[in-house]
Amino acid sequence: MKILRFSTPELSPRFGWLYEDLVGQIDGDPFGEYRRLDPTIPVDTVRLLPPSRPSKILCVGRNYEAHAKEQNTEVSEYPAIFLKPPSSLIGPGDAIILPPQSKQVEHEAELAAVIGKRGRRIQPGEAMNHVFGYTIANDVTARDLQRADLQWTRGKGFDTFCPLGPWIDTDFNPADAVITCHVGEELRQMASTRDMVFSVPQLVVFISSFMTLEPGDLILTGTPSGVGELPPGKDVKINIEGLGTLINLVVAEG
Repeated sequence: MKILRFSTPELSPRFGWLYEDLVGQIDGDPFGEYRRLDPTIPVDTVRLLPPSRPSKILCVGRNYEAHAKEQNTEVSEYPAIFLKPPSSLIGPGDAIILPPQSKQVEHEAELAAVIGKRGRRIQPGEAMNHVFGYTIANDVTARDLQRADLQWTRGKGFDTFCPLGPWIDTDFNPADAVITCHVGEELRQMASTRDMVFSVPQLVVFISSFMTLEPGDLILTGTPSGVGELPPGKDVKINIEGLGTLINLVVAEG
């Protein structure tokens, strides 16, 4: 099932579900008790919003060996975890705004796992029971600030630096799906999720060993090689095979 968040001129932001090209409203909490209402709203008439409202966005650095090499570093013995603030979230079609503080803002196409069940010290055999589904994320990064600072918070945390969507697919299989990223017409990134160093269950187990995971939380599973600068006026299009496409326009602030 595809779960989304949307609004229309008549409807305030809410959860819905997608059936072919129609959206149905969801009555209740998709991470708990809910019922699906009939799909009656054409999807091309709604504004798609970030499909989750996380308490935290957990990201994995250097989870593809080729990306680690292009950053002149090594794959870590343990997952390299950092945070992006929920204020960085934007939805499909929203603009990525280039901040004046940075001269080198780059895209990072990623598969995002969405937590569906609260958990702490989750055991390997239970890890996937805590994953609700998957969506697409762009871990936008001010690379010059990331390298200049001791921590990555500023370089990763600007408003609009976490495009997410278009929906959460609860049936998606992350074992071997091709991720591509185009900037304008240029293909920048292409790899398979099978190339991840640490799998989704391993990440769930590791992160929950020191942090409680809450329903709606996001785990961005890392980006393949091919990251590059985002010029203003270009669309960034990320596609994950079998999951969907996330498109955002890049604009300069002001």
